[in-house]
Amino acid sequence: MKTTVFNAKHKQLNARMVEFADFEMPIEYTGVNAEHLAVRSSVGVFDVSHMGEIWVKGPSSRKLLDYVLSNNPGELVPGKAQYTCFPNGKGGIVDDLIVHKYDEEKYLLVVNASNIKKDWDWLNAQNKFGAALENASDRMSQLAVQGPNAVKVMQKLTSIDLSAVKPFTFITGSFAGRENILLAATGYTGAGGFEIYMNNDSDPQSIWDQLFEAGKAFDISAVGLAARDTLRLEMGYCLYGNDINDTTSPIEAGLGWITKFNEGRRFIDRELLLAQKTNGVSRKLSGLEMIDRGIPRQHYTLYNQSGETIGEVTSGTMSPSLKKGIGMAYIQTDYAVPGTEIRIGIRDKKLAARVVKMPFYK
Repeated sequence: MKTTVFNAKHKQLNARMVEFADFEMPIEYTGVNAEHLAVRSSVGVFDVSHMGEIWVKGPSSRKLLDYVLSNNPGELVPGKAQYTCFPNGKGGIVDDLIVHKYDEEKYLLVVNASNIKKDWDWLNAQNKFGAALENASDRMSQLAVQGPNAVKVMQKLTSIDLSAVKPFTFITGSFAGRENILLAATGYTGAGGFEIYMNNDSDPQSIWDQLFEAGKAFDISAVGLAARDTLRLEMGYCLYGNDINDTTSPIEAGLGWITKFNEGRRFIDRELLLAQKTNGVSRKLSGLEMIDRGIPRQHYTLYNQSGETIGEVTSGTMSPSLKKGIGMAYIQTDYAVPGTEIRIGIRDKKLAARVVKMPFYK
């Protein structure tokens, strides 16, 4: 297994370590619920250094991104970031990602850990424009500092006015005594905060130590991947491999808002996805809330009131904030209407649930 530069820090904190995307990663430290609620109420730090970072540079960088991305990179200005995905040419999704625009000839793509090689190969295969590609994943680390007190903690370590860094913008500068640190307000928890990107030669362990020292007054917590999953699920954020994959279209997944059909844009799967948007789809990714006591888990079958199969759960958990079972599922469109009561096959029972609008946590 690979390890991140913070591996020793996790073990010092007695984290429970697991293999994830070929990395040894902390799944939890003190417990999923406690870590989840710490982020919602104060501030937590996630090691997300397993994520991938790919640079796209040169005069042809915009042409390549215009072609491979569902969202419109033409809407970006320097210092802006954008959530988007790679359509796969068959109506599915290669990966979802965030693109950061430095200038007209320099973009940073942040991709899912499990898809780094897949995305790298995909970009190279589509690069008929001659853009310069660089996979910097093994040379960079990333920490996510999330929660309502994240800015208060981080502001102690920089002269940059972090309150001026609005959602889906980023800035590069001095942080914790290190230069050229990228600070991006693109969190995956719905609790606010920043991602901190640093090169591995900039002493990331010192940045970790300074964050935890600065956060003592706010009971700062280390947070594992399990709470990261429950936090994103409460917000209805998709997880690649669960809620989206090579067989799910962005229109089915409720990602029409990151699929832009601007006149003149000719991106992969444009016509197929435009037809889906125009004509509708047979299934939709929807939120579920348990009525009966139970937890909807991935691959559990959904039924209508007559016992007919109408869909399948993609993600589910017992919400630490709401104290009830919640989930996401692909449901036949006729039943994917908020308020519709359905049944979920849990063990040998069909338990009651209802379709709800996401996010679950507001």
